[in-house]
Amino acid sequence: MSSLSRAELAQAARTAGVAADRARKEILPRFRDVAVEIKSDGSPVTEADRAAERAIRSTLQESYPDFGILGEEYGGQDVKPDRPHWVIDPIDGTICYSRGIPLFSTLIALVADGEPVVGLIDLPALDERYVGFEGGGCERNGTPVRVSDEKDLSRAIVSHGDPFCFDRAGQRAAFERMAREIPMLRGYTDAFGHAQVLAGGVDVMVDFDLNPWDAAATEVLVREAGGDCIVSRQDNGKIGLVFGSPALVAQLSSFLV
Repeated sequence: MSSLSRAELAQAARTAGVAADRARKEILPRFRDVAVEIKSDGSPVTEADRAAERAIRSTLQESYPDFGILGEEYGGQDVKPDRPHWVIDPIDGTICYSRGIPLFSTLIALVADGEPVVGLIDLPALDERYVGFEGGGCERNGTPVRVSDEKDLSRAIVSHGDPFCFDRAGQRAAFERMAREIPMLRGYTDAFGHAQVLAGGVDVMVDFDLNPWDAAATEVLVREAGGDCIVSRQDNGKIGLVFGSPALVAQLSSFLV
């Protein structure tokens, strides 16, 4: 259990929502009208990413000056193991965003005592927002949601991240087995795919080669939506997730190398 009270967690979730609102004001006006740069790691970035992260950081710092922040674009600030910190990705799915595909998201999580305890996935172009906190459930636009209770992989919609991420995680064999054995294997990538699991539209998802800001919100939201989430740490420091219907998570875990 978190050292933060239920009231404190609920307030943190509300503050994350305010931060996401401010991020939308930076992201949506630039959608389909923004220049793209390539970072040193080969990933794309836009001015919308940077402006949105600045807006999120400013909002969180106003309300929680003693909490640290770790963000994709501006790195870590006062992140210490003995106190809570925010983890943010201003635009998850920058490739989608930069190509005019409306399946990008904003991710905000609060980590306390080493575990994510508040999570938010905002899909600005779809006007959908998933928010939850430890012990408080998971909601989409204010309505509670639950993961699927599907138990049969032959009937399940199973989503996955990019195949090259399986390669980086040493899990190509798992991907190939999924492709052979799962009839409805679909590539709903990034946190858009994560969000579809929360309300049961997608039954289970496997995603590898994630950074902390890609995974933290999903970890708490899936559990609050009644699902299971297996977290693995890769040799390169990245994170792997298998999450969704508890029965299917258990079955897919046997696919992994």
